[in-house]
Amino acid sequence: MKALVCTAFGLPETLTFKEVDEPVISSNQVLIQVEACGVNFPDVLIIQNKYQFKPELPFSPGGEVCGVIEKVGDAVKHVKPGDRVVALCGWGGFAEKVAAAANRVFKIPPAITPVQGATTLYTYGTAYHALKDRAQLQLNETLLVLGAAGGVGLAAVELGKLMGARVIAAASSAEKLLACRDQGADDVIDYSKEDLRARLKEITNDKGVDVVFDPVGGKLAEPAFRSIAWKGRYLVVGFASGEIQQLPANLPLLKGASIVGVFWGSFSEREPHQNQQNIQRLMEWMLTGKIKQHIHQVYPLQQSAQALRDLMERKVIGKAVVTV
Repeated sequence: MKALVCTAFGLPETLTFKEVDEPVISSNQVLIQVEACGVNFPDVLIIQNKYQFKPELPFSPGGEVCGVIEKVGDAVKHVKPGDRVVALCGWGGFAEKVAAAANRVFKIPPAITPVQGATTLYTYGTAYHALKDRAQLQLNETLLVLGAAGGVGLAAVELGKLMGARVIAAASSAEKLLACRDQGADDVIDYSKEDLRARLKEITNDKGVDVVFDPVGGKLAEPAFRSIAWKGRYLVVGFASGEIQQLPANLPLLKGASIVGVFWGSFSEREPHQNQQNIQRLMEWMLTGKIKQHIHQVYPLQQSAQALRDLMERKVIGKAVVTV
């Protein structure tokens, strides 16, 4: 089978596209014929050996796939060959076939397209878990989304609006903010040109924001937290800036606020029933047109290294996806 392979840790240009052996599955795994694979920030970290999960070389990146089950292990009961599924495989998805743990595989309705399926779990799964389970976002609360034009950021904008919040989207260009408006943002801030804290004071009449959704980290974290309302919730989603923020401990004290970690991957393993309910709700919203992923570009498998490079260079608005 054909696959994009990491034989030595490095940048996307060091990856090779070649023929490799088909995966061999264990009793608790399934083999999936990949139709599409989402492109996510962990993919650019894992090929540089900077991610918390560290596969043995050689491996293929790509942790979020949609496809058709070809084989199932002896212990697998909830899916069968021929089922269309989405799966969290961790890595291996930039290939024609991938092995995935059965408890990370979810059946999908026939109406869900491969591109839709491969761009749902990481972004909408993370954003919905963050807003619903961790922040407990309420009707008419104010939500600030940093890095709002990325895949998970746009999902948070769209879901926040669907859940009845006033959504403020912050991103780094007019083009990105236009995409945020299209996904339902009520107000936008270009933090490459505007002072984030000053604009938040203006937009909220100095009341602050109830929830901060932060997948970026770095220098924007502190001004965002200083703009939080009484009993606000600051969601630590990721560190796309490459810098893990250091927040003064007096800030949550003064605001009666909470710093809340969001690790959707671990949640999906530790609380599978709740995660399954979340995914089911997201699929319902997708089928009824209430949510629709913003697709930046669809790349063929042989160009999947370029998809990773575009993501690293912050060219991707919404979600990039690789098709097989």
